[in-house]
Amino acid sequence: MNTDVVDTDADDTGHVVRTDVVVAGAGPAGLMLAAELRLGGAGVVVVDERPGPTTESRASTLHARTMEILDSRGLLGELGTPPREPRGHFGGVPLDLTLPSSHPGQWKVPQARVEELLQRRACVLGADIRRRHQLLTLGAEEDGVTAEALGPQGPVRLHGRYLVACDGENSTVRRLLDAEFPGRDATRELLRADVTGVSIADRRFERLPGGLAIAATREGTTRVMVHEFGRPAGPRDGAEPDFAEVADVWKRVTGEDIGQGTPVWVNAFGDFDRQLARYRHGRVLFAGDAAHQQMPSGGQALNLGVQDAFNLGWKLAAVVRGSAGDELLDTYHRERHAVGGHVLANIRAQVQLLLGGPEVEPVRTLLAELLTLDGVRERLAGVISGLGIRYDIAADAQAHPLVGRRLPDVPLEPGPGDPEDAGLHRTTELLHTGRGLLLLLDADDAGALRAATGGWADRVTVTGLRPASGSPLPTGQALLVRPDGYVAWSGTTPAGLVEALRRWFGPSRTSSPD
Repeated sequence: MNTDVVDTDADDTGHVVRTDVVVAGAGPAGLMLAAELRLGGAGVVVVDERPGPTTESRASTLHARTMEILDSRGLLGELGTPPREPRGHFGGVPLDLTLPSSHPGQWKVPQARVEELLQRRACVLGADIRRRHQLLTLGAEEDGVTAEALGPQGPVRLHGRYLVACDGENSTVRRLLDAEFPGRDATRELLRADVTGVSIADRRFERLPGGLAIAATREGTTRVMVHEFGRPAGPRDGAEPDFAEVADVWKRVTGEDIGQGTPVWVNAFGDFDRQLARYRHGRVLFAGDAAHQQMPSGGQALNLGVQDAFNLGWKLAAVVRGSAGDELLDTYHRERHAVGGHVLANIRAQVQLLLGGPEVEPVRTLLAELLTLDGVRERLAGVISGLGIRYDIAADAQAHPLVGRRLPDVPLEPGPGDPEDAGLHRTTELLHTGRGLLLLLDADDAGALRAATGGWADRVTVTGLRPASGSPLPTGQALLVRPDGYVAWSGTTPAGLVEALRRWFGPSRTSSPD
């Protein structure tokens, strides 16, 4: 299945693996990034210490925006029909997450399944994924980054024009670079275990006098999570708690004895709150938990990491392919650092609501009341789901409100210049190739806009498909859409379009009108 896409050669110091991009970490963020880099034509080598995709439960929730991302690359068919839940929570307070989307609500997909899906995608596209490789050293050079890893056959030297750290909350790359990582360490924690052989009632964020208890049983395995009010985070030093500790705390909080059960998996997660000051350090970039460390409330951590990678992948591929300048990578930091900051802020608020004692009850009551007001639920649901993201990329104050937002998933029908048998298409289907997209949408002077795009024909697909009736897309002006599905420009003038094309897709391959 795996196709080796890297060139290898030897120098005086031994074997060197050379590629465009080295990715450290084969979790969801690293695998999504590898797939996007290959889709964009970049060579990539991924190194990871683990022998394969995770076998642990860990995250189990995909939010609407992540489902849309997978759909935009044609990957949802492999997931089948996962269970959907319209209701999530904000700090344990029930929250309806349904918003306009092709995949509203949240979808229950185990992290192991996500990693299997993304690894298969990356391998089919030609990524070189090297398991059981522990990253040891890192050195920045004028023409790239050289790293050394210890693999099953001994040391391996890797040289990439860029390196991206997707190696988790305890990132080796972050430590080797001594990257500035402001914030605070955990002061409170949730203990978590998957247990068989116990029979207890399901609990959804049940606040008891002594603490918080959560339980859910699926297919004979019960997941329990528990926090004892006032109990500080333990000094874990990278080790997981034992099941006896979880059972003791569970009994003190709930009065129930689960000690006779058989633990399948046990861990603890604290209310860490840290974010890299910079997501880019020259030729080294960070994505996922390597860039931000937070309590995984409502599954936001995995989704945030996948979305980081989706933003970065097409940009980095364009840079190493030579179609865009290095400055395009600075937009990754600007856009995703801001999003990460907003997510960490909402998680800080949720931590107080979840793990705070009786003193937070008035705030929880007030929040439940506020969620009944118009706009409040939608705002928080947009934050949790990722559907509310709007990047600050509009160059024109008069730009359409969609600029900076994701392209809605809507049907399109044949327009002028399209074959009669073009049929109906979804906007999401047009993103499968990972190219940019110009939707003419019956824009005035559509012919001139189409001609202006000629110098970017290798990077941008132009279509005259028009919105079906009732579509939220504008008519009479064109939309330029980035490969990650966000609208980069709206308008009717070739000059404005060319400026946007240069900004997001680099210089024209041929002369084009100014």
